[in-house]
Amino acid sequence: MGKKRRTFSADFKLETVLEGIRGEKTVADICRERGIRDTMYYKWRDAFKARAPEIFVRAAQQADQVSELEARVAELERLAGKLALENEILKKATSWPDGVSRRNGR
Repeated sequence: MGKKRRTFSADFKLETVLEGIRGEKTVADICRERGIRDTMYYKWRDAFKARAPEIFVRAAQQADQVSELEARVAELERLAGKLALENEILKKATSWPDGVSRRNGR
C-alpha cells in the first residue's frame, strides 16, 4: 500500500508562508523543520500572494452588503409592524358587529 497523503490545516500553511516571507530563516530550513518539500512551500506562497488582494476587496464588498442587508431588515421590520397593526384593527373590526348585536338583544 502507498503512503497516506498528509493534509495540512490552513493555519499551518499560513504560518509557514508568513515565516518564509519574514525572511528570518531560509526556505530550506523552514521546510526541514516543518517536514514539507520546498515545492509545496512555493505553491502555498504563490496561492497566498495571488489571493491576498481579495481580502481587502472582499472587506469593502462585505461592508456594502451588510449595509444593504441592514436597510432591507429595517424595511421588513416596518412592514411587519404595519401588518401587525392592520391585523389588530381588522380583528377589532370583525368582532365589533358581534358586540353590537348582543347589546341590542338580538
